[in-house]
Amino acid sequence: MIRIAIVGDIGSGKSHIAKLFNYPIFNADLEVSKIYRTSKQCFKDLKKKLPKYFSSLPIKKKEIIKAIVDSEKNLKKITKTVHPEIRKKLNIFLKNNKKEEAVILDIPLLLENKLNQKGDIIIFIQSKKTEVTKRLKKRNNFNLNLLNKFKKIQLSLSYKKKKSHFIIKNNFNNKSAKIKVKKIIKKIL
Repeated sequence: MIRIAIVGDIGSGKSHIAKLFNYPIFNADLEVSKIYRTSKQCFKDLKKKLPKYFSSLPIKKKEIIKAIVDSEKNLKKITKTVHPEIRKKLNIFLKNNKKEEAVILDIPLLLENKLNQKGDIIIFIQSKKTEVTKRLKKRNNFNLNLLNKFKKIQLSLSYKKKKSHFIIKNNFNNKSAKIKVKKIIKKIL
């Protein structure tokens, strides 16, 4: 099984590009969302570490945002609680898909959390900063302060680009993205 990891800036179109590969996808953002909705253990741990912010399960997005915006230390505490859970879910996903030709890893903090392996094919999604900002501002939960805190815990885009085997320049045109994805699949399979 070939592991194809998609990396890039927040809002660069990683999840959209991941879907174009047509292989099973591990989407860390969706998994985190599920953990916040259903994990009693995660809630208990967060309530213990940050009692001022979390009141009940499901954990609400506004509670998480408030905790992160109030302090960068809170973001680290949340990350330390959630990421072991993500690692477990990733391992289950990989085990369940071991017979697949390839899997797609849509994990924003893949390199930061050392979830990548030596044989992984890393694809960097490059998008114009102006286009990314425009798209992010359209999101109904857009918060510039929160965005900047997340960017602080991420490795630089130049580092991610350097570590990548392929670069897809995403101009948010579906047709050109599909062509680029097909070319990459041809090269690696």
